[in-house]
Amino acid sequence: MLDSTTQNMEQAEDGRYSTAGAYVHKGEEYNRDTTYIEDRIVADPEHAELAEGARAWPVEAGRYRLVAARACPWANRTLIVRRLLGLEDAISVGLPGPTHDSRSWRFDLDPDGRDPVLGTERLQENYFKRFPDYPRGITVPAIVDIPTGQVVTNNFPQITEDFSTEWKQFHREGAPDLWPEELVPEMREVMHRIYTEINNGVYRCGFAGSQEAYESAYERLWTAMDWVEERLSGQRYLMGDHITEADVRLFTTLARFDPVYVSHFKASRNKLTEMPNLWGYARDLFQTPGFGDTVDFQQIKEHYFVVHRDINPSGIVPLGPSLENWTSPHGRESLGGSPFAPGATASGPVRDDERVDPDHTPLAS
Repeated sequence: MLDSTTQNMEQAEDGRYSTAGAYVHKGEEYNRDTTYIEDRIVADPEHAELAEGARAWPVEAGRYRLVAARACPWANRTLIVRRLLGLEDAISVGLPGPTHDSRSWRFDLDPDGRDPVLGTERLQENYFKRFPDYPRGITVPAIVDIPTGQVVTNNFPQITEDFSTEWKQFHREGAPDLWPEELVPEMREVMHRIYTEINNGVYRCGFAGSQEAYESAYERLWTAMDWVEERLSGQRYLMGDHITEADVRLFTTLARFDPVYVSHFKASRNKLTEMPNLWGYARDLFQTPGFGDTVDFQQIKEHYFVVHRDINPSGIVPLGPSLENWTSPHGRESLGGSPFAPGATASGPVRDDERVDPDHTPLAS
């Protein structure tokens, strides 16, 4: 996700923008800007629950485009949920490249450097079409209204929840219930702790502006990592026998842990591969259709190591770690349960135009 701090970068003399972001503020702890565009796309706009000042947009197949860089953990969530629910026909996807400059994410992987549906070179253009003076970071994931080219929302936790609850008429047959009603109260508590302590906890370590801030963030992160390691010792998934959105939200951080966070963000007490329950759990999810087939390890590394120049001035992208172990047997079947509850089925094959580069994943194409 492009943080609002990068908006303060200055344009170079030659008119180009640097990729070097200003993420670390000396002497300060890292605090993420969590102010998002809180509009929602809902099945019943007249009766939608909205934040003050937010707008309800109608669910409509083919109207919206999800812009989600594979490199970003928050965007990766939306790609996973879209796949699990089978929303590919209803919501198209635009995939920016792994690096961005101070202006925004770029569609530099597409022919001519433009999104083939939106026709824009940068996601920034879609934000500015709606908010000409948009003052915050140009973040992914974002949903864009195709007819107008205007951004609708970038509120990533609400986007995936609404995919499950508001887009039901377009779910594939056999789509899993990622928000089981009886589990929702506890799920929200679990997901809140995962977000504050783990998803955002690695960033608090990496972007700490003092030794004291780093050590505090480090202790919080590892307290939470030990908590989920213990939680997963007697059950296959975070909420019990089957996958829920809580698992999606934890997985995208785990997929980036050893390739990036251990070294780049100094989350270095130990590797994910050294935590038996979490490592088995991460492989269990990775090998489930909809999870690993959305993960592009090379793009992930390029994003962090190239963009965060204030903590990696050289911009050198590491070659490791080896990825073959992601496809090794995980043994989580011994705990019982199954990826999906009875009646739900796995996602079908990935569309040809949405496949991860086979050189960037250990999964067989």
